Amino acid sequence: MRAVAESGQAAEQVVVSERARTPVRKRVGRVLMAVVPVAVWFAPLDLEPQAKRALAVASFMIVSWMTEALGFALTGFIGCYLFWALGVAAFGVAFGGFATETPWFCFGALLFGAMATKTGLARRLAYLVISRVGQTHSRVLLGFTLVSLVLTFLVPSGAARVVILAAMALGLMQAYGLGPGTNLGRAVFIVVTYSAGLFDKMIIAGSSSILARGLIERTGGVRVPWSLWFIAFLPCTLLTVFVVWRLALWLFPPEGEAATQGGAAFLREELRRMGGWSGGERKAALLMLAAVGLWATDFLHRASPAMVCLGVGLSATLPRLGVLDSEDVRRLNYLPVFFVAAAAGMSEVLIRTGAIEVLTGLMFAWMGPLVTNAYAQVAVPFWTAVGYHLLLGNNVSMLSTSLPPLMSFAASRGLDPLALGMIWTFTGGCKLFVYQSAVLIVGYSYGYFSGRDLFRFAACLTVVEFVLVLLLATLYWPLIGLG
Repeated sequence: MRAVAESGQAAEQVVVSERARTPVRKRVGRVLMAVVPVAVWFAPLDLEPQAKRALAVASFMIVSWMTEALGFALTGFIGCYLFWALGVAAFGVAFGGFATETPWFCFGALLFGAMATKTGLARRLAYLVISRVGQTHSRVLLGFTLVSLVLTFLVPSGAARVVILAAMALGLMQAYGLGPGTNLGRAVFIVVTYSAGLFDKMIIAGSSSILARGLIERTGGVRVPWSLWFIAFLPCTLLTVFVVWRLALWLFPPEGEAATQGGAAFLREELRRMGGWSGGERKAALLMLAAVGLWATDFLHRASPAMVCLGVGLSATLPRLGVLDSEDVRRLNYLPVFFVAAAAGMSEVLIRTGAIEVLTGLMFAWMGPLVTNAYAQVAVPFWTAVGYHLLLGNNVSMLSTSLPPLMSFAASRGLDPLALGMIWTFTGGCKLFVYQSAVLIVGYSYGYFSGRDLFRFAACLTVVEFVLVLLLATLYWPLIGLG
């Protein structure tokens, strides 16, 4: 009996210990993810039954993702299942996100990372890049930020740029013996990931800004020159490079000089040890160069970035041509693939059931009385778009469902549709949670930063970006004929 009692006490202590280790955010989230969906499901709302049920299940997924109450992929699976099991959507719609390009882009990114890491190409690239930009914590972050901006002009996909830069970042972490959880690891991967999704809103280079340009021209009735968009955001682009760099340094400061001590001498010695390029490195480099070449020339062949990424990633598994075997593929972490598929599925269900139309109607009805002056014309759309983007984990879905009614709103209020559309599109780059973008999910999948790390960085940067775009739209844009 005594042994049983002691065993029971030990078990109780374990439970108490687990509760103590569980963050308050998660404990609150586990309550809210049960309460909020039930409240929405039974609320006396004047909505179609399917739309209300879709919002209820979506609220479960969003609350869980925001608070990390459950694993991202697990939450996504449960949400898709509930859409199907509760009759909200057919199976093909509820799990339709698995049939979209985005999750398979994520899978291709995992293959890229495995290919670059296994062959040693990632380390070699990191050594070569860092030996030129500098070896200190600060120089490393600035170097990755600048390379991310330059790649925006060459590679028309945020996720593709994350894949390329992550290969270098992984090599850097290996070189300095740093793993997930270190400040340099957090800072580098957050800078690489977040800047990739932000810069292509200031330059018409990614799928979302290209889509936005087309929708503004078609539904807003205005011409959108690439050069005007670029010039309009140029001051913001340059200031964002500085802000991203300094913010990452402030939130994730150097933990000491031990990691980068020896700098140039260390890198020279490591490159000497690696010797000449191995056969595996050459193969991996050729495959990655082929991908970059195809991404940079997509205006010629029209192949989607996802098709290129997955095709080249799978080529790396072929005998003789590739460098990966079945064991390498088996060791990959597939949960991010499931996560991004579930997020895409949620967006599709909300669109199919008409829940999005209800939300956009309420959103623009709310905005109307508040847009009363030049400052409000920036502030109200900016923060409304930030809130709306919480409901859709996909930039394309967010823009395709909201830009047409936004253009109608601009016409009814006598506002400049181009300026309003540019502000709305730009805000699509200001995300707070991992589930809001495939680009963020790809960067998160490497395991170097947490959802909390991302939220801290993103919340601070969103406030700064709001101030920058407010100053641009009210002081600078009128000088170039916008607003």
